[in-house]
Amino acid sequence: MTSVNRSGFPAAIGVFAIAATALATGALASDNKIALIPGGPHPYFAPWEQAAADAQKDFDIAAVDFKVPAEWKLNLQTELLESLAAQGYSAFGIFPGDSVGINSTVTELQSAGLPSAALAGCAQDPTDMAFCLGTDVYNSAYIGTKELIKAMGGKGNIVHLAGLLVDPNTTLRVKAVETAVEETNGEVTLLQTVADTDAQEAADQKISALLAAQKDEIGGMIATGYIPSVVASKLLRTLGDKRIKFIGIDDDQIVLKAIEDGFVAGTMAQNPYGQGYIGAYALDLLASGDCTMKDDAPWIETPQTARFIDSGTMVINLDNIASYKDDLKAITADIQGKFKDTYMTCS
Repeated sequence: MTSVNRSGFPAAIGVFAIAATALATGALASDNKIALIPGGPHPYFAPWEQAAADAQKDFDIAAVDFKVPAEWKLNLQTELLESLAAQGYSAFGIFPGDSVGINSTVTELQSAGLPSAALAGCAQDPTDMAFCLGTDVYNSAYIGTKELIKAMGGKGNIVHLAGLLVDPNTTLRVKAVETAVEETNGEVTLLQTVADTDAQEAADQKISALLAAQKDEIGGMIATGYIPSVVASKLLRTLGDKRIKFIGIDDDQIVLKAIEDGFVAGTMAQNPYGQGYIGAYALDLLASGDCTMKDDAPWIETPQTARFIDSGTMVINLDNIASYKDDLKAITADIQGKFKDTYMTCS
């Protein structure tokens, strides 16, 4: 039975040390085994599976695997990390199940010579994560809210459909929406922030109740989570409502079709594929032992970390709905092509 420390995390130092001993035998980069691990099951991370397969092939890595904890519980994520380390995995791309709580496990991994990077969401500094590659969630939510306000003609009442409070990105998104509203000097009012909507049952219940009670008061809605974007798109279509302007996030086909049919004004694209693909590439270089991260790289400083890299974001609307995937591919290729020279020192 795995022992657990006072924080509830597996005390896996011994396991990590065994894995590190195996790693120290002089493995080449192509011998590395990389794992991409979200905080739990969620459709946002589905592109990581293809990203892992493509990175393994394109960069000649022994293995890049997508591994998902059974539930959104930090102890399940850390237990999975422990198990993978014992199986000889060399490095880990992690969406933190808890932005602070993950750090003790990351430190254990790092002390055993097994590097980690935060992907899609950051760990809170101080951390031994090599870097954080993800959406600039504050900027994305801010731009999305500005787009919503523009679609509303610059005035009216809006509602923010926010994600899971355990997601370290949610607080940043809430602040961004509030800031964009404040900049209207009272022309726009934030009626309500409805949190914890990024789970199917909660989204169905909360958004349905919101529209039933306040539909006539609401001029616009912004969703900053994948599932509420889909649910709100469906509900607006069911209501036949094109008066309420709506900006979602991510590119689910339901949301895209709602844009084409006029029920949704737009959605904020993220780049989960690029996060997994570039993350695997960088982790392979770190695990090889030939590269380290530069202290003086052009990092973006966020409230969570001083080593953030923006994986790209853009508005999808009727103007670019046919071309946005090519635009995201170009962003990914550009970041990956420059990553080694920009962020790393390699021997």
